[in-house]
Amino acid sequence: MRTIVLVEGVTDELALTLAARRLGRDLKAEGVSVVPINGAHAISRFLRQLAAEEPGAKLGGLYDEGEEEVIRAALERAGYGPNLDRGQLEGVGFFACIADLEDELIRAASEPNLSRLIEREGDAQPWRTFRNQHAWHGRPVDQQLRRFIRSVSERNSRYIRAIVETIDISRLPRPLRLLLDYVEPRRA
Repeated sequence: MRTIVLVEGVTDELALTLAARRLGRDLKAEGVSVVPINGAHAISRFLRQLAAEEPGAKLGGLYDEGEEEVIRAALERAGYGPNLDRGQLEGVGFFACIADLEDELIRAASEPNLSRLIEREGDAQPWRTFRNQHAWHGRPVDQQLRRFIRSVSERNSRYIRAIVETIDISRLPRPLRLLLDYVEPRRA
């Protein structure tokens, strides 16, 4: 049986694929396709398309906590059950990121590790410049890091890769771990 994982964007796809590799897994070889859908609001269209083209596929996904109602409604319309709460969403293979996957990864990496990554990635000066902006004074460092990392598309992908490749594997964010467990072939 084919497994299809729906994620909001390409950085989520990158993080999931790299996390699997860190765990010694090759999702493609396992028959798992990771599909970026360009935002949670596209899920209904993808669910309809998959129901028509891959009716027996096992589905799973990651989503941002703020989009939970969109995901819930789409899955309910697709026949996954009424009044799905977060536990039931996880039961059908969909896992929430608080606030998004970048935030999960930043918390998993910790501030000291991220400071070393910023130095290693050659972004120490842009990071200092960013932190000196009046709008970011006094804000929590994790919020500053999230905005800094997401402010440039190339930087976002670069840091997603660096974080996933360098954090202790036991610190992989919960939604990533649970989704990878859910799509593991032994669970089919």
